[in-house]
Amino acid sequence: MLLCSAPSVHAEDFLNWLETATGSQHRDEEFVEVDGAELITLESRESEMYPKVSPDGKYFLTLSTNKHHHIITRRLVENGDPINVVIEHDAQALDSIAWYGDDIVTFLSYRADSLGLWQKPVDRGVVKRLHGRLDGELIDPVLLGDGSIIAVRLHAPEQRLHSKYKKSKQPNLAFDNWNIKGKQPHLVRISANGAEEELAAGLNPSLSADGERVVFSMQSERNWHLFMMNVDGSDLIQLTEGHSIDVQPTWSPDGKSVAFTSNRADEDEDDRHGAKANWDVWMISYDGRNLTRLTTDKARDGAPEFAKNGRIYFHSDRKVDKAARADHQVRGSTKGFHVWSVMLPAIN
Repeated sequence: MLLCSAPSVHAEDFLNWLETATGSQHRDEEFVEVDGAELITLESRESEMYPKVSPDGKYFLTLSTNKHHHIITRRLVENGDPINVVIEHDAQALDSIAWYGDDIVTFLSYRADSLGLWQKPVDRGVVKRLHGRLDGELIDPVLLGDGSIIAVRLHAPEQRLHSKYKKSKQPNLAFDNWNIKGKQPHLVRISANGAEEELAAGLNPSLSADGERVVFSMQSERNWHLFMMNVDGSDLIQLTEGHSIDVQPTWSPDGKSVAFTSNRADEDEDDRHGAKANWDVWMISYDGRNLTRLTTDKARDGAPEFAKNGRIYFHSDRKVDKAARADHQVRGSTKGFHVWSVMLPAIN
């Protein structure tokens, strides 16, 4: 098990909160394997969340949490075995890390006393700043091929877009990372020279493999829907609709489908917005057709990622059965979130 020493003082409040938000929450339903999901990661008294599969399909990154220890690790896609620690002692990087090619990751950090976008090799090597002194409160950065960034800017309704930034102590790493109270999220594009353009309201952006389009989630009253647009903000298209929350979208490698997290399976509309909402992984074609439910457990399934082995990887707090515990040689508590995978269906 890969763990690190206690995090730096400036992130202590956030990390204490993260432990409460993830490790102590767990569904108590009977274990029923109804969707054929396979357990990928399991460590005693540890949660693994937000898997991010590498472009070559060999590895995935995940946020590993154990009491006060919070790190980003790289693991094998085939069996979830840990390879190395990628990020530690950097709270701002925990919810902003992303792949940029097969061997490079990017992330936000204050390591030079101001918010910047950095890159580093996924194993070891020199850390390089790509964008420095980014103004305002930014999350979910996506680096484009021309060096510009698409990110989500958070600002309070009464504040201007470029208000002075107050360092965040609580990056949102709970299951509902789209729920940002008191803030208005907008997708912006920041050029390599710092010029900024607002693209659309929304968050959870995901870039297509060809780098031409971005899919994201936009709020409408109590509901959230998926939208797609070109990286310059043109050709805005709505993909999903209804009285549901559709969030955390991600592109398939071939650009033909989008997987996302949704509570649309709840028959009672009031249940969808309550504490007992049923969250599952869904998929839809880029043209709005072939809406398909991929997971059916009563637990919270979310943050899906496509892999080249024909499977979807996601985190879930579903119950782990005795056989899985024995297979992973775990005897302690398995409450919390772990990474699972499910086969993609054949779609004509």
